[in-house]
Parts: sequence; C-alpha cells; structure tokens
Amino acid sequence: MKTLNPAWVKAAQRRWETSPYLSLLSMNLTDISWASSRVEIPLAKKHLQFMGVVHGGVFCSLIDATCYWAVYTMTPPEVALTTVELKVNYLAPAQEGRLVCLGRSLKLGSTLGLAEARVEDEEGRLLAHGTITAMVL
Repeated sequence: MKTLNPAWVKAAQRRWETSPYLSLLSMNLTDISWASSRVEIPLAKKHLQFMGVVHGGVFCSLIDATCYWAVYTMTPPEVALTTVELKVNYLAPAQEGRLVCLGRSLKLGSTLGLAEARVEDEEGRLLAHGTITAMVL
C-alpha cells in the first residue's frame, strides 16, 4: 500500500476545514490514507429530523464526503473530482452519540472512480452503507 506525503495530508485537512458545509454538519476528517478515509460526526439536535432521528441527508452527506476523500487520495495533484452518482441504504436509525464513517476507494480509472462507505455508531453497529461514482475532472 502506498503512503501519503504528510504535507499533502496537512493540506487536505486544511482544505476540509475551510468548507462551510462540512462545518455546518460538524464533520471531522479523522483519518486519511491511501484509498481510505474516516469521517466522524458528534450528533447534535441539528442533525435530527422531526421524528427525533438523524435525517437521511446527514447520512448521504457523510457517505459522499468520506467516499470522495478516499478516491481523492489516489489522484494526481492536478486532478479534481465531482460526485456523479450516490447510492445509500439506510439500515438503522441513530439519535445520539457519534456517527463514524469508513470509506474506501474500490477503483480509480482515467474518467471515473468508485468508492464505498459504511456508517456505524460508536459500538460498531452498521447504520447505513453507500457508494459513489466520482468523475475525474
């Protein structure tokens, strides 16, 4: 497995921290390595829908961001990515605690990348699973 340049990792984390949307959802990029990433959200009232459970959009955003960064670790510096497809399976609700999302890149080609992520609670219970297709720009 390849290792990432520590300076690149620091630069990626700085870019992450400047995103207003990721900040709005309180997402934290807690690990980034070759073809994988880990993102966590400490749940708060702002993440809940009217029935008192985490809104599906939070799961989607978490999966999208985690998958994106897993694929992005494999791209050359001059390449950008954008998500062109997102698929999510909701498997169990969450109300409190921390969401932990583990993403991994499955394939990166010259025009498309594929990644998957699993969202778990702090005890490791699977809450959601998703995939993204990312277009290489």
